[in-house]
Amino acid sequence: MASTSSRPVALVTGPTSGIGAGFADRLASRGYDLVLVARNEARMHDLAADLKRQYGARSEVLVADLADAQGRAAVEKRLAEGVQFLVNNAGFGLTGEFWSLTPEQLQAQLDVNVTAVLQFTRAALPAMMAAAKGDIINVASVAGLIPGRGSTYSASKAYVVSFTEGLAGALSGTGVRIQALCPGLVHTEFHERAGLELGKVPKSLWLDVDQVVSGSLNDLAAGKVVSVPSFQYKAITTAARLVPRRVSERLSSKVKGRRP
Repeated sequence: MASTSSRPVALVTGPTSGIGAGFADRLASRGYDLVLVARNEARMHDLAADLKRQYGARSEVLVADLADAQGRAAVEKRLAEGVQFLVNNAGFGLTGEFWSLTPEQLQAQLDVNVTAVLQFTRAALPAMMAAAKGDIINVASVAGLIPGRGSTYSASKAYVVSFTEGLAGALSGTGVRIQALCPGLVHTEFHERAGLELGKVPKSLWLDVDQVVSGSLNDLAAGKVVSVPSFQYKAITTAARLVPRRVSERLSSKVKGRRP
């Protein structure tokens, strides 16, 4: 049910940890009420209580598996009621070579990383455009800008970047802002959940959640459609566009470690 509060509403997918939790906290601190979307109901209630205690923010808890069509439909229904800010953050990687993964695993990754972003953006836009105001942040990855070993993950994030860039042009003049956020390695649960071994990655390549969220929101305010937080990743992605593809692939493998 739509919020009856006078505060604007932000819907965040995957808010129970990492970047999603960072956005939920920051938006609550800016005066937003929240719609929290994830599978783990207990963790969402804990987050909701924390946001209420710290900022007075009200939170709707929407339990949904974004790999499931019914779960996505529930989120679409809530978005159609109207929100002022959407953060499409939920996503996951897989460990193993493409041919060793099951079709079910690959489809689930595609549905969460791509289909949900497409459907939720489409569901949120009509109300935003009618109000001539709204913000959408689609969390992609440096992996979407520098193709590498992680074929399915990189491909899913490349879609998010291309989709967002194309839509940004169509939304020009509507009052709705959209961004593809492309962080590099961030201290979150993502890599552990994916089973990625990144012990040899230099400390200088690791980012903090606050750094990523601040960079994203600053770039959104500045009108940047593609946000690459931190100087080091701006340098890496710029260099990747200028050097031969073979060198770029080696650079990508060092930055991202083993990805499926």
